[in-house]
Formats: sequence, C-alpha cells, structure tokens
Amino acid sequence: MADAGIKHIPSNTFSYYDQVLDTTSMLGAIPERYGWNGGEIGFDTFFSMARGNSSVPAMEMTKWFDTNYHFIVPELGPNVNFSYASHKAVNEFKEAKAHFELGIETVPVIVGAVSYFLLSKPAKGVEKSFSLLSLIDKILPIYKEVVTELKEAGATWIQFDEPTLVLDLDSHHLQAFTHAYSELESTVSGLKVLIETYFSDVPAEAYKTLTSLKGVAGFGFDLVRGTKTLDLVNAGFPSGKYLFAGVVDGRNIWANDHVVSLNTLKSLEDKVGKGNIVVSTSCSLLHNAVDLANETKLDKEIKSWLAFAAQKVKEVNALAKALFGERDEAFFFSNAAAHSSRKFSPRVTNENVQKAAAFLKGSDHRRATNVSARLAAQLQKLGLPVLPTTTIGSFPQTMDLRRVRREFKAKKISEDDYVKSIKEEINKVVKLQEELDITCYQIALAIKDEVKDLERAGITVIQIDEAALRDGLPLRKSEQASYLEWAVHSFRITNCSVEDTTQIHTHMCYSNFNDIIHSIINMDADVITIENSRSDEKLLSVFRKGVKYGAGIGPGVDDIHSPRIPSTKEIAD
Repeated sequence: MADAGIKHIPSNTFSYYDQVLDTTSMLGAIPERYGWNGGEIGFDTFFSMARGNSSVPAMEMTKWFDTNYHFIVPELGPNVNFSYASHKAVNEFKEAKAHFELGIETVPVIVGAVSYFLLSKPAKGVEKSFSLLSLIDKILPIYKEVVTELKEAGATWIQFDEPTLVLDLDSHHLQAFTHAYSELESTVSGLKVLIETYFSDVPAEAYKTLTSLKGVAGFGFDLVRGTKTLDLVNAGFPSGKYLFAGVVDGRNIWANDHVVSLNTLKSLEDKVGKGNIVVSTSCSLLHNAVDLANETKLDKEIKSWLAFAAQKVKEVNALAKALFGERDEAFFFSNAAAHSSRKFSPRVTNENVQKAAAFLKGSDHRRATNVSARLAAQLQKLGLPVLPTTTIGSFPQTMDLRRVRREFKAKKISEDDYVKSIKEEINKVVKLQEELDITCYQIALAIKDEVKDLERAGITVIQIDEAALRDGLPLRKSEQASYLEWAVHSFRITNCSVEDTTQIHTHMCYSNFNDIIHSIINMDADVITIENSRSDEKLLSVFRKGVKYGAGIGPGVDDIHSPRIPSTKEIAD
C-alpha cells in the first residue's frame, strides 16, 4: 500500500480467524466452557472458540452481513467478566511502525463497541430478552485502555468499524452510539477518529446520529452499494470533518469505472471540501483476491476487465491524484477501453440466452404437485430408510482428478505436480464460467438443462445448492421482498420440470434464516439440509414451532469446520 501511494494504511486487519473473534479476545469475553483462566489469550483458547476441541464445541458461526465471510458470534450475559486480554491491535501498530525499512504509522482498525454488541447473542441460559447493550459501560473502560496505549505508541488516527449503522436500527440502538462516543471523547482527544460503515446506505436517522458523534474527525461510507448516502452528504455534512469516500468496490473482482467515480468525488467537493475528501475502497479488501499479477494464464481481454486487491489500491491512488489535478491519462484511457470491451463483448452479451431468460417471467415455475405427494412417490421409488443421511457435499471430482489424487497418495507424482494439476483443473472451471453469461435467470436455465440430463441418466436424487440465498439479502428491509421473489423464482426454474419421483435437495450453510423461512419453504425443494451444529438449533426450532413445513429436513449435526466428533447423544438430542 505504501508503494501504491496510500496515505491511511490500516493495521489490525489481519486475523487468524475473524475480526469479531479478535474483539471477543480483546475484551476477554471467553465462555466458561473453554477453561480460560485469565492472561493474554493464546492460540489454544482462540481456536477452541473458533473450531472447538476434543471436549467442547465451537461457538456459533454466521455470515458477516450480506457477504459469504463468516464470523464467530459472541456469547454474552450479565455475568461476563470483561478484561483486556488481547493486545493484538497495539502490537500490530507497533510492529508496522518499528519495521526496519518502512516504519509505517498505520491506522489501527477496531470493531466498534456498539456494533460488537449488536452482532452478539445472549449466552446459553441467559434470557433472550436480555439487553446486551446494557453491558456497554463494562467494555468502554477496555476500549479506553486500548486507545490510550495506541496514543502512547504514537498513533494519530484510529478507525472504529460500526457497520451495523447501515441496518434498520431503532432509537435506543442509535442512542447507544451517542452514549459510547460521548464516554470515549476525552480518551480519544488528540487522536483523529474515523467511524467506518459499509455494505449499504446509512439510513437518514442513523446518518444524523453518526455525524453528530463527539470526538469524531471522519466518517466512512460505502458509495458503491450505498449510493443514497450521497444525497444525505449533499444535503448536509459537518464542517471541517473528513469524508472517507468509498468509491472503489472492495467486494467484487471487476475494474472500477474511473470516470464515474471521479464524477462522484467531484460532486462532493463543494459540500465537503476537496481537502477533506479521502478516496477509499467501499469496504475492506479481505473479500477480494490478492493480486491479478499472479493470474498468468488468464485470457488478455478478460484480465483487462478485472482488478483484485492490489489493483484496487492503485485505483484508489489514481482517483485521489485525479481529484487533485494529477490525472494519469494513460491509466484512465486503459480503464475506459476495458469497460467498453466488456460492455460490448459477445462473451457478455448473448442475444439467444437473453431472449430465453426474458420468457421466464410468464410463469412461477412450480412443480406440478405439492411436496407431500412428491415425497410419498419418492419414498416408494427410492426405498430410503426412516432416517436417511447425507454428507451434503461438496466433493466434485473428475476422473482425471481422481487419478491424480491416487498417484499423489501412492507417491508416484511429486507434490508440485499434484498442485499443478489441481490448479489447471480450477483454471478450466473458472475460464468456462468467465466465458458464459452469468445473469441469474440464465444460470437457472443452464442448471435446468443439467438437471434434466441427470434425470434422463437415471439419477433420482439431485442436490441444487442455494447456500448464498441469505448472503444476497439486502440489508434494508424495504428492499428484501423483491430480492426474495426473484431469487426463489430462479431456484424453482432449475427443477420445475422433473418427475415427482425425482427428489430435489437444497442446502443452506452457516447463517440466520429465521427471517426468510417462508421464502425457503416457497423454494419448494423436497429436502433441505441446514447447518445445525453451530447455530444453537435456531433454524431447526423454526421448523418445530409455528411454521407449516411439509418437506424433508436434514439438520447438519457434524460440524465440518471443527475437528471435534460429536457424541451420539448430541446427535440424538
């Protein structure tokens, strides 16, 4: 980043698991079952929380907002004894500053206190109605300790991530932000504090609360997925404050449109002041691949359309320079040519596929009979036991891959040859996907053809995973209904023409599906397999209480992310 000209370089962004678990460690909020007796959190305790160990299960894992990134959910209650138990944020700041060549003064990044509580859950045995925010005054002294140590180490900026500000929060949630930062105000004096949000628009009331917080020097917004926030900024932005403008998409692999981004930045000049605009990515680059330079075998045209993390950092710097009159014309010209190439390429625009997708809107593509009748027909044909089992997947292997694995295990080929073969197979699959048009309905049609081919070949149980259904759910409730209607319809297209005796499975992985359970039922799959080992049976309980669900269900009882083997009693329970 330093070589690319980035001024505000973050630290404490590396994690051995995830940033929320890092914060749990920092606060010493370790569940009793892990046997932690105080002191600095070590790897044994850290990874026991993340993955479990031979005697206790891992903590719950769920999706990080609407991404496919996961985090470990904190388990809190009135009896948690918070303590400053991980100095990771301070140590990594000192490490960067003391680097013998670079000596970089970074911006330490810490999950904000309020978002930490809003991402937590009551521990087992704690009433579900217990207000976790009532504990905030117990952790603010620890935040003050961290801030004080960072100041003493020479930090001039500190970033608090408060991504929950993009959610639909009520007044007492917003009041918690006001309270927390008022309490921190004297401690952060002398530091420039940045509050960072991402993944969506900041609602008007939250924007008002955010921009009124005491002791804060700058505010970061996702201006890619949060375009409505632009209207709020233009309607009023606090004088003298910094705007960290997230105009480069941190979540996808496509090259940024520099002209569009530069126009956005220039539109903010009058309201914010050019000197107070900091060009930024829309969110952390942890969601992206690392460096396009490593992709040596990619087609030249497709490669020109892409930008991984290393390239996005350069895009940020190029936009910042352009905003201040140092526009790199060659860089902008190359970017415009790549966007034009992608827009008009036959690899992207396929008229026949687009026409086929357009015809899909005339039907809801439901199977002809209801799920109860289908399950009866499937039971008779498949001869399944009372309690069928499945590994869910995913183990797709070609004959060539099976051969390579056998040869490697038999030590007939070297590890380098084995890795090379695996990479070549991955490249084939990636290349195929890149050459296809990838709108959802078009993919649904392709899957539909594949499902019919499998059925004709005599396959009677077919699993069509829709694990990302929850990932794509908009963070704002007002936008969720249309998304769910489109996503569920796309799924039904894939299997609407199979026989009643063909059993269609789908799978949902780690997440909270309670709020979209009716859409899951509306997918009309014959069997759904769900993660159940690390969710405290939250989803399974929905099927038991108050929801009429006639299809089959497979609760995942053996956690693939943990080396721990569950007991037969746990599985039976």
